[in-house]
Amino acid sequence: MENVKVVIWGIGAMGSGVAKTLLKKKGVDIVGAIDIGDKVGKPLFEVLGEEFPEKENIKVGTVEEYIKPEYADIVVLCTDSFVESSFDKIKKIIENKMNVISSAEEMAYPKAQSPELTEQLDQLAKENDVTVLGTGINPGHIMDLLVLVMTGALVDVKQITSRRVNSLSPFGPAVMEEQGIGISVEEFEERKAAGKMSGHVGFAESVQMMADALGVELEHFETGMEAIVTDVDRKSPYGEAKAGSVAGVAMTAKGMVNGEEFFTMDHPQQIEPEQVGIDTGDYVIIDGTPKVNMVNSPEIEGGLGTIAMLVNMIPKVINSEAGVVTMIDLPIPHAILGDFREQIKENKKIVK
Repeated sequence: MENVKVVIWGIGAMGSGVAKTLLKKKGVDIVGAIDIGDKVGKPLFEVLGEEFPEKENIKVGTVEEYIKPEYADIVVLCTDSFVESSFDKIKKIIENKMNVISSAEEMAYPKAQSPELTEQLDQLAKENDVTVLGTGINPGHIMDLLVLVMTGALVDVKQITSRRVNSLSPFGPAVMEEQGIGISVEEFEERKAAGKMSGHVGFAESVQMMADALGVELEHFETGMEAIVTDVDRKSPYGEAKAGSVAGVAMTAKGMVNGEEFFTMDHPQQIEPEQVGIDTGDYVIIDGTPKVNMVNSPEIEGGLGTIAMLVNMIPKVINSEAGVVTMIDLPIPHAILGDFREQIKENKKIVK
């Protein structure tokens, strides 16, 4: 069997991490890398700042160069956070008969907020016999899938609290902008009032995913957002917050079932939390039979976790039935330490 062939669309913080990870794996080749601006035309290794002996050093190119019929088995799309903004890109990939893994947070459970666009993508994917998945560390794993896995050992569930205290430092400029890193408190409040402050993207997707998986009806859902203001200067690789400005966002959400708060989501995230003595961590607290109180500290680093999920789900997406799928539709994620080709069902390969 030939190596699994991958195109990476978006060579920013996440896309670069995916590329570096795949270049160290067996049985998989990067056959295309897409970006814009001054990266186009440069050798991929130059953009990554690292050499990979015995691996092909392709150039970073354009959509027209690498998104064409059956050019690769799968495209890893690392460009957007929202279904609407990623729709045309995903549609183009599907029409060229390649599978898709997207890092867009809303794509983790796209029907939660974009049911009509999801239906269009699902129909198109089935017509072209390819699969589309959105995933990452959150949503896609820590605050939803991991919770569901833990409920598998319970005979009943009364209430779920999912908490993630994390660092935004590994993420790229797009996330810094979404979180308002470095802006004033006044600008934060203005953006928030105008509905232009994204904060964490994915609570609606995580909560709806869990509700559907558990078989409960979500009666009401709402989110909350407050600025995390730093009293010291902080600087991460892709963002900077001076003392008195916004260093992150404290996000909350709740989902009501049978008139009571069934889902509680708590997610303060900021750049360089360690500078102000904040310990990161992931927490799953379930009031059920038996009870669950799972703690992992420090957090699973968001950047590395997202990169790992995008890489490790590649075989499962290729093996899946056609259409738009989510993490609750596929086998559980796990690391791939051996040859990627051994993970692929021969009849599911596209590129021969």
